[in-house]
Amino acid sequence: MTEYEHILVKRDGGTVTITMNRAARRNSLSADHLAELLAAFHEAGTSDATGVVLAGDGPVFSAGHDFADVAARDLTGVRELLTLCTDLMKTMESIPQVVIARVHGLATAAGCQLVASCDLAVAAESAGFALPGGKGGWFCHTPAVPVARSIGRKRLMELALTGDVIDAATALDWGLVNRVVPDEQLDDAVAELLARATRGSRASKSMGKVTLYAQLDRPEADAYAIALEVMAAASQLPGAREGMAAFLEKRKPSWPD
Repeated sequence: MTEYEHILVKRDGGTVTITMNRAARRNSLSADHLAELLAAFHEAGTSDATGVVLAGDGPVFSAGHDFADVAARDLTGVRELLTLCTDLMKTMESIPQVVIARVHGLATAAGCQLVASCDLAVAAESAGFALPGGKGGWFCHTPAVPVARSIGRKRLMELALTGDVIDAATALDWGLVNRVVPDEQLDDAVAELLARATRGSRASKSMGKVTLYAQLDRPEADAYAIALEVMAAASQLPGAREGMAAFLEKRKPSWPD
């Protein structure tokens, strides 16, 4: 795997773990840090890995954008920074692998955006989530985009307008994360959920993830039009053929991919 300055990347079997490694800066997202994350997700996405874990080193998951970087930029520079951040979020959704956030400590602003942009998220009981711009001077406009699609309008408004931190239990209740576990069980819980989410045909899973994102937030008729055509095409994949044959023959499938 490529060597980076601000992140650590490790491959273990079918899983790539990308760890934000700016603990002294609370894993804040400078342009260089974002660029490395984007490169690492591109690299993982073109590999034969089945899953990607996004984690953070140090006391928090991520404090969001690095204000030292933002404050030094003019309008064009901030627009470029936010475009880079948006590219990262879109890449996490578009790669064929299942992406899961391993969240401990605080995930605020663009850090919360990272969690919401992952396919799945497991949080430690110590985790907290916030869009703090609501009580500051720079409102969390872009972080609110994926968060809104996870928790709904009223809860988004509370999170974004108050800027207050919600605890892990509230994040679970609101739909921002899939699981909350004691801190010492976090790694095991991430591995368990990822193992269940990556079993089966890789090609089928990849097509399924892409199609789920394509039909989300579309009118029902449009969503059905997309899903129908993809599901029909997917029936001809080797994995689908093997899965149906195994069911009909009452045996365990032998996945070709």
